[in-house]
Amino acid sequence: MMKQVQSSFRRILLSRILLITVPVLILGQYVIYRKARSTLLDTARQNLTESADRKAEDIQQWAKSLESNLVNASESYVFQSGQTQEYQKYVEQLYQTLPTQVRCVQLINLQTSEIIAKTCDDESINSPSLSMWPPQQRQLVKKISNVNINYIWPEQFNSDSFSSDDTITQNKQVSLGLSVPVYVAEGSERQLRYALSIRSDLPMQTNRRRGSLTGSTVVIDHKGTILASPDPDRVGSNISDGPDAERLKSIIRNAQEGRKDFLHIFSFEEIDVSKNNKSSPLREFIDEFKKILPELLGLKLSADDEFLVGYAPTSSPVDRDDARKWIVLAITPIDFALSGLREVQKVLIIMIFGLVAASVIATIYLARDLARPLEKLRDYALAVNDLDSPNKVPRSRRIREFHQLAIALESMVYRLKRWADQLEVTSKEAQVANQLKSEFLANISHELRTPLNGIIGSIQLIYDGFCDTKEEEMEFLKQANDSAIHLLRIIDDILDIRRIDSGTLSIYLTDVDIVKLLHETIDSFRQDIAQKSLLLKLNIPEQLIIVNADQEKLKQVFKNVISNAIKFTEKGSINIYISQENNNSNFAGNTNNLSDNYGRKENQVLVKIEDTGIGISPEQQDKLFQPFVMVDGTKTRKFGGNGLGLAISRGLMEMMNGSISLYSEGIDRGTTVDIIMPIKEKQSIQNEIQLNSQSELNIAERRMNY
Repeated sequence: MMKQVQSSFRRILLSRILLITVPVLILGQYVIYRKARSTLLDTARQNLTESADRKAEDIQQWAKSLESNLVNASESYVFQSGQTQEYQKYVEQLYQTLPTQVRCVQLINLQTSEIIAKTCDDESINSPSLSMWPPQQRQLVKKISNVNINYIWPEQFNSDSFSSDDTITQNKQVSLGLSVPVYVAEGSERQLRYALSIRSDLPMQTNRRRGSLTGSTVVIDHKGTILASPDPDRVGSNISDGPDAERLKSIIRNAQEGRKDFLHIFSFEEIDVSKNNKSSPLREFIDEFKKILPELLGLKLSADDEFLVGYAPTSSPVDRDDARKWIVLAITPIDFALSGLREVQKVLIIMIFGLVAASVIATIYLARDLARPLEKLRDYALAVNDLDSPNKVPRSRRIREFHQLAIALESMVYRLKRWADQLEVTSKEAQVANQLKSEFLANISHELRTPLNGIIGSIQLIYDGFCDTKEEEMEFLKQANDSAIHLLRIIDDILDIRRIDSGTLSIYLTDVDIVKLLHETIDSFRQDIAQKSLLLKLNIPEQLIIVNADQEKLKQVFKNVISNAIKFTEKGSINIYISQENNNSNFAGNTNNLSDNYGRKENQVLVKIEDTGIGISPEQQDKLFQPFVMVDGTKTRKFGGNGLGLAISRGLMEMMNGSISLYSEGIDRGTTVDIIMPIKEKQSIQNEIQLNSQSELNIAERRMNY
């Protein structure tokens, strides 16, 4: 079996403190980091949503501005003059006044499809026909509805033919072609002759700098076709063909309902221009280490392919239908939105290492200061082998707890000495208890065996035919019956004391004439009193005293007390008294405080039973009410008994709201037993007297017998 390795207090204290403080420090830093990240993320979401809304308004303003400028230019006096040599100059001037997104302006003769004037070298912007507008106009009417708008999809360019990425991106975006009719006055009417057209890119605001919360612009039509994107390869494709299509479709649904909100999407291609900058190998190693460390500490900013998108709807300038809106997205990598968190990340990492180092140093000093007093106490405990050693416990007054520990150690030594003495006393008491148990078992065995022998002997004599007459046979049967009744009483006593202890003994409280019940009990013992030539003195008032009790249980208490008085009295007298007084009087040491249901003091009846028997020493009197305890085994065995009578009596009296107490001045000084019960109310007693006159006759008859 492997031996367990023990560790010192210092080492355990150091490890436990670090085990608690270091995770707490790291957890605290992590909570600060998560709170900062949540705040920055909420700000980015709000800003991107507002940015998308602004971009949508810009597109709408841009479209209206182009339409308005184009309609106004179509009514210029230059076109009305009919001087074609002025057209090129006017078109170039118009190109300079239009927004920067306009790439080309041209004037086309609708009858000959000839380009009259233009500002670009490309082919015609579109091919409008005469059927698109009315052939003539009688008066000048400026209608925005006359502007025809259509998409101009990007041509497939070879990236090698352009000098920069911006040129490639610009030529791969969707453009809008806007055309408006130009009417020339001929006589009284205005005839349709030319079409003024412009080609304009969508106003794209692409911000790819870290920390920017405006985002790059992405425009999607109601069908999910990407019209503009920072990634030119995706222009013209449908979102259902790309990654994270379900989230993008949910954006279209929400935007068509007029909602402006934000959403996190994944794997939307975005160009990070910062990645194009080449760096040295050392810089790459540092950047790679920066990526790994936050992951280990749980401070990674976000997933590598996660993007934050704010979106807003805007009217489509092409379809002119509220059900066919454009959706404008302001999109940025979430790493860009949380770029401010990088500085927080660096500070937190530095703080973690700094706090951990400070915690280790502080813990080392703390462990030393705490361990020194404890080590001194250990040395003292190892050196002390005798409880009476004169060496004093070392005390540390700087640390209150260790000072208290030293005092407690001294007190413990004192208590150990005292407990050693108590242990010796307890050992002797255990021996006495063991002796009492043996005496009880021997006593109860004798008490059970005696009536059983009587029963068996009497029945055996009758069975063997040793009875000469019928009278002799009846005498043996009477002896067997008496022994069986005695045995039943012993068993009933054992069962009663068990029921009282467990609280399962049932009593039935009724109105009981205590004087009558006491007389009946005394009458059952007159023969036993006469056999021992004892003098019976009675002081019982000739009046009706009603108590609320269980008649059989109260009679059992009287029998137990009177039978003990007869049993333990060899000569002399037995005196029985009944007195009725208020419970404020002192009844033979009674401390029971009885009240009626209304809180008033009740009158009490005291039954006092005195004898001139063997008595009992004062220090042994409390043991008499303990079950199975025989105070003096030798003397008690002379008189018999099982030691349960008084214990049962006390239990029964407490259940009937009464009390029983015992007093003796000493050995051979006799014994006095007081039984106290509350008396029922006088009103009830008077009714009882009126309804039962027969009881008075019985009382008079008993007085004559005395």
